[in-house]
Amino acid sequence: MPKKTTEKNALCLEEIINDTLNGDALKNALEFAEYLKANEMIYTGNHCEVHYKGNCACYIYFDELCKLHGPWTVWTEGDYVGEHDDVPMDDGMKEIAWANVWRCLNCGNPCSPGKSSIIFGRRFDNVCNAVMAFRNPGRETLECVKKLVEMRKNDILKTLSV
Repeated sequence: MPKKTTEKNALCLEEIINDTLNGDALKNALEFAEYLKANEMIYTGNHCEVHYKGNCACYIYFDELCKLHGPWTVWTEGDYVGEHDDVPMDDGMKEIAWANVWRCLNCGNPCSPGKSSIIFGRRFDNVCNAVMAFRNPGRETLECVKKLVEMRKNDILKTLSV
């Protein structure tokens, strides 16, 4: 099993994927890893974070390493209250996002017992701080995840340019 490292010595995401997944999950995760690499994002292994310019862009959990349900899960990070002009979301993408809103499980984290959130104009109650979790995402769902990660990347860039 790969050991955890710091961002300076990031784990090879493709190696973890090849060691832990197979079939369509393997294919889809490798495609997502290529997307992250093309967008200069680094899987750190620390808390399963993916960083862009030192800021968390999303999280990727692999069941074999984290004992979750999946076999792999992408948790998004960001503000999805409304539309993002720089990354348009059609109604189909919004439906995918809404279907993957993560409800708080009262785990004791700061969100317990959950919060009310507006996600692309729709109100959700009892939402976890993580907002959305995409378990074993297929091709269409991964396109939605990429858009959400792109929104986060753009928000990071805006914050850094201030």
